[in-house]
Amino acid sequence: MELTTNNVWMMICTALVFFMHMGFAFLEIGLTRKKNTINILFKNIFIITTGLLLYGIVGFNLMYPGFAEGALGVFGFAGFGLQAPILEGALDLAYSEGYTYWTDFLFQGMFAATAATIVSGAVAERMKIFPFMIFTVIYVGFVYPILGSWKWGGGFLQQLETPFYDFAGSTLVHSVGGWAALVAVILLGARIGKIKEGKVQAIPGHNIPLATAGVLILWLGWFGFNGGSVLSADPELTSLTLVTTSIAAAAGGVFAAIVSTIVFKNLDLTMFLNGILGGLVGITAGADQMSPADAVLIGAIAGLLIVAAVSFFDRLKLDDPVGAIAVHLVCGIWGTLAVGLFGVLASVDQFLSQLTGVAAYAIACVLVSFLILGTLKVTLGIRVGEKEELEGLDIHEHGMSAYSN
Repeated sequence: MELTTNNVWMMICTALVFFMHMGFAFLEIGLTRKKNTINILFKNIFIITTGLLLYGIVGFNLMYPGFAEGALGVFGFAGFGLQAPILEGALDLAYSEGYTYWTDFLFQGMFAATAATIVSGAVAERMKIFPFMIFTVIYVGFVYPILGSWKWGGGFLQQLETPFYDFAGSTLVHSVGGWAALVAVILLGARIGKIKEGKVQAIPGHNIPLATAGVLILWLGWFGFNGGSVLSADPELTSLTLVTTSIAAAAGGVFAAIVSTIVFKNLDLTMFLNGILGGLVGITAGADQMSPADAVLIGAIAGLLIVAAVSFFDRLKLDDPVGAIAVHLVCGIWGTLAVGLFGVLASVDQFLSQLTGVAAYAIACVLVSFLILGTLKVTLGIRVGEKEELEGLDIHEHGMSAYSN
């Protein structure tokens, strides 16, 4: 009965994480122009469908290879396809106390696609669709699971004397996507009209209500993202995790709104929304280890970082239409380091382990992303032409429009 209860909770969380893809789609659509809506929707649908197939074929067994004793814990592969453990002709329910093999695969598969979705928003409105699809296949199918094995698969970061800690993916999911997004934005350059006479110009999104709905859907989905990472229906731990997740989100939003109002002299809803997301990303590494007071501090600092990071990237003339790099990379790093500063695990040794993990993922993600995207840039090209960008990717890449007028 306990296994059934745990497994049902994990399947509910899986559904919530799946629902996050609608949130990402709404957010990206809302914060960009309507002439690129089909393009964004196509990319998001491609990511979740292709991501699940790839994770089933190779990704799951790359991420959980079962490193042999004494292995370096950098790369392993348990074979192609899904092979559930069978005992006496039936599914071996001793696979885990919290879920079955099939539930484990599906829950982890939902996480895998999120990394590429982060990149989708950052490159919106000017990246060619086919190079993006190639990048997604490589990054979701191979890069993400290999990097994930370093911690969640029992690799070298888990084997440190003080193990690196990332409860639900501030680094393993969000920073992995955020580093790739940063590289892509650098290689692509800014959208036409974003920079005039050396000054950064605002390019408003066409549907802010839709973007707001997207953020609220993502917040709801985060209950599955973090709550499911308990890997059981443990009442105390799941309840605490959902409380810290929500409090950090609220603090992130409020502090981003306050700071942006002071700095920019206007009540900017998009900063409010990204502050919420920043708080969610920030708490994700240690949601099960924090008190509510810790969650307020982590979320509040994430909200401050959102405003500072958006301004910083604007000064560097890095064009990120949805603020994905500020949210997922900057707050992902912050949340990961916060595990060594707040909560049950706080210590100098833990902070150093967190720093080691952040550095390892930064180096790997930047190098691999530059290799993949740089190769695509010099071969296929990664940016659409001027005419295509001005008239919209929907017509030129897909031959259709999302709206009748």
